[in-house]
Amino acid sequence: MEKPSQSERLRTLLPEIWVLMKPRRGLLLLGGALMVVNRVCGLALPVSTKFLINNVMRQGQMDMLLPIVLSVVLATLVQGVTSFSLTQLLSKAGQRLIYEMRVMIQDHIARLPVAYYDSNKVGNLVSRIMSDVEGVRNLIGTGLVELAGGLLTSAICTFLLFRTSVTMTSIVLVVLVLFGAVLQRVFKTVRPIFRERAKINAEVTGRLTETLGGVRVIKGYHAEKRESEVFAKGARRLLENVYRSLTTISLTTLASTVLMGLVGSLIMFLGARQVAAHRMEIGDFVMYTSLLAFMIAPVVQIVNIGSQLSEALAGLERTRQVLSERPEDEDPLRATKLPAIDGHVRFEHVSFAYEPGKTVLHDVSFEARPGTVTALVGSSGSGKSTTIGLIAAFHAPNEGKILVDGFDLSTVELASYRLQLGLVLQDSFLFDGTIRENVAFSRPDATEEQVMEACRIARVDEFAERFSDRYDTVIGERGVKLSGGQKQRVSIARAILADPRILILDEATSSLDSESEALIQSGLWYLMQGRTTFVIAHRLSTIRRADQILVVESGRIIERGNHAQLYAAGGRYYDLYTRQHGLEANLFLAPGEGDKIEATVG
Repeated sequence: MEKPSQSERLRTLLPEIWVLMKPRRGLLLLGGALMVVNRVCGLALPVSTKFLINNVMRQGQMDMLLPIVLSVVLATLVQGVTSFSLTQLLSKAGQRLIYEMRVMIQDHIARLPVAYYDSNKVGNLVSRIMSDVEGVRNLIGTGLVELAGGLLTSAICTFLLFRTSVTMTSIVLVVLVLFGAVLQRVFKTVRPIFRERAKINAEVTGRLTETLGGVRVIKGYHAEKRESEVFAKGARRLLENVYRSLTTISLTTLASTVLMGLVGSLIMFLGARQVAAHRMEIGDFVMYTSLLAFMIAPVVQIVNIGSQLSEALAGLERTRQVLSERPEDEDPLRATKLPAIDGHVRFEHVSFAYEPGKTVLHDVSFEARPGTVTALVGSSGSGKSTTIGLIAAFHAPNEGKILVDGFDLSTVELASYRLQLGLVLQDSFLFDGTIRENVAFSRPDATEEQVMEACRIARVDEFAERFSDRYDTVIGERGVKLSGGQKQRVSIARAILADPRILILDEATSSLDSESEALIQSGLWYLMQGRTTFVIAHRLSTIRRADQILVVESGRIIERGNHAQLYAAGGRYYDLYTRQHGLEANLFLAPGEGDKIEATVG
């Protein structure tokens, strides 16, 4: 399949460019007017040289000297003021555009489904938000105005040059048309390089983000050098990409410089002959050479401005790719606003696959009544977390239905559902803020008393009270200043404060030692009262009181019942339970005596 041409890609981007321009069209019109005044005033000096030399110097009309000088001074002042105004108006407008686009893209990405995050690195997404929009400021800022201003200056100068000498100007234009063809070829070459650079930059940023986030693992395995080498390879690819673009632009700059020299030399030759033959005044020749420089200079500027605009368009293309992804809350099927629910959850023949042809769940059916606790047990990779992800509406089933109080979850407005959902995930993710802010994250409008009560139930108060800043202690990125158990208690307090109707506990006590786990079990059971709760726990002792236990293997429910029923049945659950407790009992045997014990619990 052929790649779209430069002009085709530009045409596809025009609607997006117009969307950016439309709210700022008044500002752009004002900028255009200032630019016209600025460029016209900029021509005052070269045009005045004609009258200065022909009338004042050669003919001695000294009465014209002061008006000419004052006109140049006034034009220069106006040019300075308009230049300042253009920079203030358009540069600030460009920076505001960057701000608005970053906010818009972040908001859009935040509303994309979990599946999008699964297939894109965090660093890549950060690059889309922070870097790709940088060049777009040139569409509104001084880059586009400089381009338009340069073209206007060239047009005015061309008109004045033709009035002075048709022959010399015709020759100059032929040379410039040939150079324009070269420029078009250059921009066609450079733009894919900028697109590739944005892609490489996103990859390098993504790996760097992972490296910095996993610094403890890297140091633990003494892998600093390896990670440095990986980063160096990515940075090298970026450098080679920059080299390619610089080489192309440098060759263009060389060509433009040679062009100016050749055109200047040619004009010197032809102009001198015309002055010698008295077909042109000396003042006209000086004005002509000055205007010629003003006409060619914008053409040289186009090389730099063109590369900036190419970068902007490349960034806009990547931004459009993100914005073309449909947010999960814009699914037209999700039109049902969920009222206050009881929490009756039912799976009806649900099958699900992350990738086509690789089914993870097969024909899963079960029912969780309001106020009951449903535990999912099985080895790693059996489908427990996938089931939880479907309950949280992170994914939708490929086959079958998930009903909540009789409503098909695939048709429910997500905000109305998730406001009644509470999660304590295996990865106790905390933000870089205070303990209080992290607990209150689930319910920002909660009172201080409600926050403190949640902390007390989850036993957060036991460690928070020992800090000098108590609940205002800043816990660092991802809660790095807290232990695993402390982070999990904060997560549990956050869920308690949310007061959800459906509660998901995915390894909620996995980071706690036995003593800490025992301390907060009462808090967890308090949290579960009256709520439909789904629990995943590797420690089978923590789910003995569940109303129903689902044993999941290879994406299928192979056993179901409560602890007593499943234990008495002597099946897979019995095997998992007895082996785990046998392993725990044999941890203190002499070396070699426990080798036959196989830990099969995932």
